[in-house]
Amino acid sequence: METTIGTAFNNLIDKLQGWLSAIIQNIPNLVLALLVMGLSYFAAKYVSKIVRKLLARRISQESITNMISKISAVLVVATGLFLALGILNLGKMLTSLLAGAGVVGLAIGLALQGTLSNTFAGIVISFRKRIQIGNWVESNGFSGEVIDVNLKEFVIKEADNNIVVIPNSMVLENPLKNYSLTTKMRVFLECGVGYESDLEEVERLTKETIYNTFDQVKKPEDVEFYFTEFGDSSINYLCRFWIDADSMLEKLRAKTTAIIEIKKAYDKAGINIPFPIRTLQFDNKLSLNKLVFNKEFSNN
Repeated sequence: METTIGTAFNNLIDKLQGWLSAIIQNIPNLVLALLVMGLSYFAAKYVSKIVRKLLARRISQESITNMISKISAVLVVATGLFLALGILNLGKMLTSLLAGAGVVGLAIGLALQGTLSNTFAGIVISFRKRIQIGNWVESNGFSGEVIDVNLKEFVIKEADNNIVVIPNSMVLENPLKNYSLTTKMRVFLECGVGYESDLEEVERLTKETIYNTFDQVKKPEDVEFYFTEFGDSSINYLCRFWIDADSMLEKLRAKTTAIIEIKKAYDKAGINIPFPIRTLQFDNKLSLNKLVFNKEFSNN
């Protein structure tokens, strides 16, 4: 029994000594491998910056340049890793990694279908010329400025400064409205005037007010004006006109200005913008004497 334990202990000591000797012998290779990995890490940053600058001169879409620069950095780091494994004489491990990459990649692909779909969608979106960083877009119920398009998500900043992160697949599969593709936007303004108003004067005054307020309107006839309905307490109309704008925020500012100026013009001309009025009608009329009698009877 003691002989068996002693033999096992000696085998363990020999094994540890062998490992220690191997480590000592491979210290230069280990240092060199660590040096290669460190250099590859810093080289990846440098290569990423160079690629971004070179592509920025030829490609106007910032999302594409960012994506390609990130991919180039990953390739540099991966190259450094393979070189480090080769320096450490871990060729068999390198071969095993390459052989198992297919099986592992298949398993990861099945487990991360949503993530991979977002990645491919991000690549497709990045190469779309009609979607660029800085555009004002509306998608999936959110509207704002595009601030980032990466391999995972589509990031926009709304008018209230909130950040919205949308998966790339949802942006690719759903309609997207880009307000920045055109230099003009149409403003819709709905209002109502009292039934006593001179409707022709209302139309003329509204068109002239819009014409005098916005330089983009060349003449009053460019303003579209339509009475739409007889409302409960007003005759309602729709006014439409074009402005030079490429974002929803500019459109809201123009609409606000139009409302203020139209209200001033109506007040000056004595045109009423009524609020909803309800009239209560009682068909059953009770005499005052009957009401007094009922009140006295109830008191007694």
